[in-house]
Amino acid sequence: MKATISLCLAAISFLPVTQALATSGPGCLVVVNVEPGDTLNMRRQPSAASAVVDELAPGSHGIIHLDGRCEPISRPWGSRWCKVSHYNGDKVTKGWVKARYVRDSDCP
Repeated sequence: MKATISLCLAAISFLPVTQALATSGPGCLVVVNVEPGDTLNMRRQPSAASAVVDELAPGSHGIIHLDGRCEPISRPWGSRWCKVSHYNGDKVTKGWVKARYVRDSDCP
C-alpha cells in the first residue's frame, strides 16, 4: 500500500502546473459601469495615461482575475487601481483596471 501511494505521489509531482487560481472559486471580477457598446481599458500601469494593453467588454470579457488588492488603500474604492490578469481563450494579458469599473465575482 505504501509503495502504491508513493508511486502515485511521484507521478503527480511530474504533472504540469496550471493556472487553477483563475478557474474556480473567488477572486475574479466582472466589468460594470461601462456604457453599452463601450469597453473598459486595461492599462500597463495604474494610470489613465498609461498604454492600453487590452479592452474588456462587459458580459463578454473572459475571466478577469484579481492579482492583489486594489491600491492605494488610502483612497476611496472608486479611485483605486486593481492589478489583474485577463484570461481569454489561450491569451493572458496582465495589467491594471480602475476599481470603479469592476465588481467581485466567483470565477467560473
